[in-house]
Amino acid sequence: MVAQTRQGSPPAPQPSPEKTHYLYPGALFCQAEPHLVTTVLGSCISVCLWDPVAGIGGINHYLLPLWNGEGLPTPKYGNIAIEKLIEKMLQLGSARGRLKAKVFGGATMWQVNQGLITVGERNIALAQDVLGAEKIPVVGSDLGGNLGRKIIYNTGTGEVLLRRNRGAFLEKKE
Repeated sequence: MVAQTRQGSPPAPQPSPEKTHYLYPGALFCQAEPHLVTTVLGSCISVCLWDPVAGIGGINHYLLPLWNGEGLPTPKYGNIAIEKLIEKMLQLGSARGRLKAKVFGGATMWQVNQGLITVGERNIALAQDVLGAEKIPVVGSDLGGNLGRKIIYNTGTGEVLLRRNRGAFLEKKE
């Protein structure tokens, strides 16, 4: 039996991209053709950008919030990764004013001394600050906590499938 909508017609099938890509830490992915992009996050962050009019999406996976000016400015740093992702989206025909963001990750993977800000918390703050400065609305997120996540991002629809990983948060014994 086919599910029916309120008007009595069957729902339109959602296209599922045949192309897949695994996104490694410190990388970004943005192509015109739809892909299912998978990545696994702990304290790292992935920003998923999507232009609903152009149907173009891109994603990054950064490990640390800020590039300090030493070495190469790679997408393993959030301030570089987000800017490069925006640039690639615009090069593919997206319009800055249509971009929407979803943000994932930033877990606290290890116990820290009280009062210290974790890498995950710093990564979250950086994503929120940069997207806010760029005036890109965050329309979905799953941030913080103490569990890693696996996400699968459909760059053609902007949809994200999320699974929180089971894990043991180790407390520091004193």
